[in-house]
Amino acid sequence: MKLTTNDFDFELPEELIAQTPLEDRSSSKMMVLTAETEKIEDKNFEDILDELNAGDALVMNDTRVLPARLQGIKEETQAHIEVLLLKNTQGDKWETLMKPAKKAKVGTVISFGDGRLKATVTDILEHGGRIVEFSYEGIFLETLESLGEMPLPPYIKERLDDQERYQTVYAKANGSAAAPTAGLHFTEDILEKIKEKGVNLVFLTLHVGLGTFRPVSVDNIDEHKMHEEFYQLSEEAAATLNQTREQGGKIVAVGTTSIRTLETIGQDNDGKLTASSGWTSIFISPGYTFKIVDAFLTNFHLPKSTLIMLVSAFAGRGFVLKAYEHAVDKRYRFFSFGDAMFIKKN
Repeated sequence: MKLTTNDFDFELPEELIAQTPLEDRSSSKMMVLTAETEKIEDKNFEDILDELNAGDALVMNDTRVLPARLQGIKEETQAHIEVLLLKNTQGDKWETLMKPAKKAKVGTVISFGDGRLKATVTDILEHGGRIVEFSYEGIFLETLESLGEMPLPPYIKERLDDQERYQTVYAKANGSAAAPTAGLHFTEDILEKIKEKGVNLVFLTLHVGLGTFRPVSVDNIDEHKMHEEFYQLSEEAAATLNQTREQGGKIVAVGTTSIRTLETIGQDNDGKLTASSGWTSIFISPGYTFKIVDAFLTNFHLPKSTLIMLVSAFAGRGFVLKAYEHAVDKRYRFFSFGDAMFIKKN
């Protein structure tokens, strides 16, 4: 059966979209799904300890979100332009999105923070984005930290007072345009308890692009083209994960970004993991056979999104939609600052 984008739709009352993070990161609810028996359990996030055993590996994405939204003025006319950094292409060159884009022709110079940072448009891309080259004094990331704003997803309307709440507690590799939000539930205390249980904590990096929030624009999902994102897995991490599997432990991914990285590398290496870095545009949808991941933690995703398609590939579309219906009935909180799901095969 050919699946269409509408096959992944569900009714979501707007008031269930979480606008702010909970005061305590780990106090969210967690729905536990068992795919083989189609069992749904309502638990709390701290119960994740019951889902992990000594010898398992918990894989987390340590990317750090850049304060990538900049408010600037066009030097020539003093017109306001908003610039959103998407990815670093080379040296001081970045791919960006601009509003209003029509004012940003090649050669346009945009100034930020009284000229402490300047961007010159060098190229216009097919999808309407702009390549800019930055000029500044000192260290670019420090300048960006002082001038930029956190690029919260479009469905979050509330102001975020503490920018660190849109970072995981283990974030360290600068480069994301959005947070790997399944990881936002963890505290240092819970990670310590997981470690004490004999679970290996393994880190990889995938810099999340804004394509994560782009709606699927085709009816036939087989025609969807995924955006590219940069990933990296170290030799040490690959060795720990291969050893986990050899010794019968589970590989548990935190978030769809960790899944996409692990499955990209596993696909390329007959189900083995090796130290690797590059760009992935893997699109995981029903019919996909998972090579690496045995279970995962994720948040509740947008209707008709590639992320709900990925979850459906693991647990079955009908069961996932039933679980989402249950989540709405039980008033779970949705999306980036919302509640979690833990999904396992058996």
